[in-house]
Amino acid sequence: MITELVLESGVQMPKPRVVYAYPYEEMDIGDSFCVPLDARAKVLNANYRAGKRLGRVFTAKTEGDQVRVWRTV
Repeated sequence: MITELVLESGVQMPKPRVVYAYPYEEMDIGDSFCVPLDARAKVLNANYRAGKRLGRVFTAKTEGDQVRVWRTV
């Protein structure tokens, strides 16, 4: 059991570890990649989160049995 807590100030938090399943960080405007159609929901969510974190815009369109993702901004 903890009997005494020591408050400390000035200790920096570690940077969050961000690992993307898709190549968002390497993409330039106009680059694209494809994922299977069954991963559509996952990639759309990942597009949103990566776009917010990186300050970029990703657009996805369904092409037959695949989903293609482009970096647009």
